[in-house]
Amino acid sequence: MKEITVTIDYEGQKYQTNILTNKEAGDKEILKKAEDQIRKQWNN
Repeated sequence: MKEITVTIDYEGQKYQTNILTNKEAGDKEILKKAEDQIRKQWNN
């Protein structure tokens, strides 16, 4: 496992989040996890 800090633009705002993922994860998978995490935070 590795921890990656991702900055993502979501609904016109920039958010920074940490993602825990396996070492073989590609960029698309990492960005999708980051966006899903931000979306969950917005909806709670």
